[in-house]
Amino acid sequence: MLGSGVYCGPSSSAPKAFARRLPTRVPTLEERRQLHPTLTFNPTSALIESVQGRPTDDPIFSLNAEAKARAAAGESILNATLGALTDDEGKLLVLPSVSEAISRIPAGRAAAYAPILGPQAFLEAVINDALGETSLVPSATAAATAGGTGAILHSITTFLDIGDALLTTDYYWAPYRIIAKHTRRSVETFPMFDGAGRLNLRGFEEVIVSQIKRQGRVMAILNVPCHNPTGYTLDEAEWRGLGEIFERHGHSAPITVLFDIAYAKFGAPGADTWIGHLEGFSKCVQVLIAWSASKSFAQYGARIGALIAVAHDDEERACIQNALSYACRGTWSNCNHLGMLAISELLTNPISREAADRERAALIDLLGQRVEAFNTEAAKYDLDYPRYEGGFFVAVFSPDAEKTAAHMRDAGVFVVPLGGALRIALCATPTRDIPRLVKALAAGIAAAGDPS
Repeated sequence: MLGSGVYCGPSSSAPKAFARRLPTRVPTLEERRQLHPTLTFNPTSALIESVQGRPTDDPIFSLNAEAKARAAAGESILNATLGALTDDEGKLLVLPSVSEAISRIPAGRAAAYAPILGPQAFLEAVINDALGETSLVPSATAAATAGGTGAILHSITTFLDIGDALLTTDYYWAPYRIIAKHTRRSVETFPMFDGAGRLNLRGFEEVIVSQIKRQGRVMAILNVPCHNPTGYTLDEAEWRGLGEIFERHGHSAPITVLFDIAYAKFGAPGADTWIGHLEGFSKCVQVLIAWSASKSFAQYGARIGALIAVAHDDEERACIQNALSYACRGTWSNCNHLGMLAISELLTNPISREAADRERAALIDLLGQRVEAFNTEAAKYDLDYPRYEGGFFVAVFSPDAEKTAAHMRDAGVFVVPLGGALRIALCATPTRDIPRLVKALAAGIAAAGDPS
């Protein structure tokens, strides 16, 4: 299959241009010192040098911890950092149908090892949940993963060589970089938005061409719909534009595209039209989907996810399945059996599924109210941000995001600074507090633009 990201070994009939390269030579100590002159290597430490000096915590969780500590001390704090949906009193929202499904799983079944790839019923249910409205189901395979994060890990380590760079937007979920660095890959980006504030298709294509020339393959991650961290959802013209790019270049080198759909269930009406484009994409690139129950079933701690891969060639599909099974065994071995059994029932039992869909609809309605309130308030201050119609987050541009965020923290409002923008978790922001949030944003941006 041309455009596929995996080949099965020396017997493959892949063109020479598609042949895997050997891993790059491990640099010497002196070479590593030259590559990382700001790092101080401790020769007496048992830690390998590449992990010395790593930070102790994720910046988002650090900000969340600071916000909670100040709130516990009695301050009036607005914490819009974590990507978890809470009610207007700050309580984590859950789907009762999920708790009920978990409670019905016999203890003996839950305690047993799950199959390495995941229970077959779970895998089939996930594939149908993601692709059921297309003709791609018979061409798909899947592996259970430790949340959507696990799906991203398997994508990077299975479809991208050591030393190569994955491709994504310049605004992206920070763990992409962490996973890439931890597995000896890197991240290359393109400017997400063009001058009109739309997806920068030209910039995306330019980097694809560059990577094909430089590393002989492309592995791109597109976090859509409801992009994290900007909240942006592509329209039909942008989806068609992506298809045209893949058609132009998908047959010249292996191109893998991972669609990270963690927030897809919380998009505005019509956001699910992306599914129909996958059939065309799969003819010229390797299509992957990072599926997660964390957001769609409000089960952040259960760590239930899956990586779905579409391959029309039977041999290639079997090869991918083997590679994913091997990757599972080499990382977590087996995923959360209890969670997978419960999610399987919620996806396949009509009564349970209807209950979960109904409960989720109420959460979507709450989030939609916050999106509408934010757009209304932001218009009063003429804030600059991408089109925002649904999803957990929105990003507001600032001339100095760090200064803006610091100014906001002084006012008791916590958001996450990015390069040139602030990520706001409306999922965790009470509706009544949105005017305060937007006012603090406007004041922080004004302070960031003040040269004094």
